Amino acid sequence: MSDFLNAPETPHPPGAPVRHPRAKGTPRFPDGPQADPAGSHFERRIRSFQPRRSRVTAGQADALQRLWPAWGLDIDGQHVIDLTELFGNDRPVVLEIGFGMGEATARMAAADPDTNILAVDVHTPGQGNLLNLAEREGLRNVRVGNGDAIILLREMLTPDSLGGLRVYFPDPWPKKRHHKRRLIQPEFLALAATRLGPGALVHCATDWEPYAEQMLEVLTAHPAFENTQADGGFAPRPEFRPLTRFEAQGLEKGHVVNDLLFRRVEHLVEHHAEHRVEHQDQPPTGA
Repeated sequence: MSDFLNAPETPHPPGAPVRHPRAKGTPRFPDGPQADPAGSHFERRIRSFQPRRSRVTAGQADALQRLWPAWGLDIDGQHVIDLTELFGNDRPVVLEIGFGMGEATARMAAADPDTNILAVDVHTPGQGNLLNLAEREGLRNVRVGNGDAIILLREMLTPDSLGGLRVYFPDPWPKKRHHKRRLIQPEFLALAATRLGPGALVHCATDWEPYAEQMLEVLTAHPAFENTQADGGFAPRPEFRPLTRFEAQGLEKGHVVNDLLFRRVEHLVEHHAEHRVEHQDQPPTGA
């Protein structure tokens, strides 16, 4: 339990969904994450997510209300983040895009307290659950971002500020006409490369084999990244990545899970230095 945040009594059982009626326009969680932190500031933008709607339990709502002011970050694109100030130390920061319910994130944070994790998602129950886990396990190296990771990278992070990037089981957008919505694309990698420090590890995992092949192709082709595998192929699942819920579900269905481990090269090509991801009329991408 946090030593500076005390949980108020709640009339709801811990697992019960919250169903408080709200007046139109009233924030869902007044002290928690905003519904759309970027608002209308970036009307024509690539999104790194596909919004999902589901009920929030009383325990998750309580965590969002109490812990968000200290451990949450709304991605509004209106200011540059000082990561040292955000975490209270100058340890390396890994950006995780799409963390589901946060169980794997919490386990990785607990196993490596010297690495800070900025975990970004738009799934409100998952945000509340990860905050709950972080408080319960005493994890001081986790911060939860709410909103579009593209805006975070493009508008709110400084060059070479990240020590790593994790994208586990992003939406595969299996239909061919939707492939352009996939997150791992050359434009995204060019942007990410400017925010990753030299030698930073990019770690992707997917149980959708066609997407894994595309990831391998675009990462291999990008001059800012090099494969850590001598044979230029997929990597064994590293010990630091726990078996996730999505992975277990995929394995039960007979899916093959592929990991990709690439490093950012020491020196970027000059024209990538000020790269901006700009797309016209681009639908949301899923992470």
